[in-house]
Amino acid sequence: MLAIFALAGCSREGEDSRHPADHWTVKIGSVAPLSGPQSHLGADNENGARLAIDDANTQNIRLGGKPVHFELLSEDDAADPRTATIVAQKLVDDGVNGVVGHLNSGTTIPAARIYADEGIPQISPSATNPKYTHQGFPTAFRVMANDEQQGQVLGQFAVRFAHARTIAVIDDATAYGQGLANEFEKAASWQGARVLLHEHTDDHSTDFLAILTRIKARQPDLIFFGGMDAQSGPMLKQLRELDLNSVFLTGDGGCSKEFSELAGEAAEGSFCSLPGLPLEEMPKGLDFKHRFEARFGAIQDYAPYSYDAVGALIAAMKAADSPLPERYLPYLKTLEYPGVTALIRFDVHGDLAGGAVTVYRWHQGGRVPVRGETSPGQR
Repeated sequence: MLAIFALAGCSREGEDSRHPADHWTVKIGSVAPLSGPQSHLGADNENGARLAIDDANTQNIRLGGKPVHFELLSEDDAADPRTATIVAQKLVDDGVNGVVGHLNSGTTIPAARIYADEGIPQISPSATNPKYTHQGFPTAFRVMANDEQQGQVLGQFAVRFAHARTIAVIDDATAYGQGLANEFEKAASWQGARVLLHEHTDDHSTDFLAILTRIKARQPDLIFFGGMDAQSGPMLKQLRELDLNSVFLTGDGGCSKEFSELAGEAAEGSFCSLPGLPLEEMPKGLDFKHRFEARFGAIQDYAPYSYDAVGALIAAMKAADSPLPERYLPYLKTLEYPGVTALIRFDVHGDLAGGAVTVYRWHQGGRVPVRGETSPGQR
């Protein structure tokens, strides 16, 4: 989401004397896939941001002595890296002062350089590939655990809880899916599991019979998939149709209601992970759940993090008493913001300090936390 701060008659550098402004209009946009197979997740991010904007507008916030009105601007990057850079440049050209997004690692990473070149703070609510914050851009932040943390928890879970000794790995060849699969493979191997094969698909395929047939011949104890729900749901369904009874495990991209609906009965007993605590255990999770669902319906995955990303930007602006990027960026680096999901603090890379990861089991169409498998994720 983009924090676009358009001053009524003002430039980003200051007030235009020909058109003196008596207030700030602060536009915060949402950048996520609003079309295509991930549009349900993109809408979830956008709605989390929308709720944060509406809440901020009830607080009578003043910056630099001027009242502030927040507005939401929404952009669709279609989960496509090239589109993401086009959207990012468009927003820069429009004078944005901050960014919340993008949703996917594959779109967030290339867009980060565009924002960084202009000194515009960027907070992703959902991109988990470590490369995003490890590119060295001082403007890049995230409000959930990254794939190094998530991969470690998943690898430990596969060996210690699921008792897997042999594993097959599949990824969707995206920055997110391949990155998480590689981190999982390293962690599971470190725990003593043997990876029999590592297969690759893409983020558009829905026919996995060739890959699954090769895997069936090896009869692994567990299959791990790095990718999104639009692929993991059909994949698991086809896996069961082949009478392959391996434990199925995936990450946050396949931990949504959409995954359960696509997989149908095959989802029962499979596992997934999400960065963060279960919603009911988040510091302000129950209040957020009630208010969000009353307005927008069921939460998919990332809405609470999108809400917190907007909240963190606004908290830094309030601390700096300014919405200008060069003024509030230093305050993001030392921020301690009591969010819905956690106490938001960033480490030296811009990653969430002490991010948690929770593993879930699918049961009767719902996610149930696997107790003992929630990690504090300290870096």
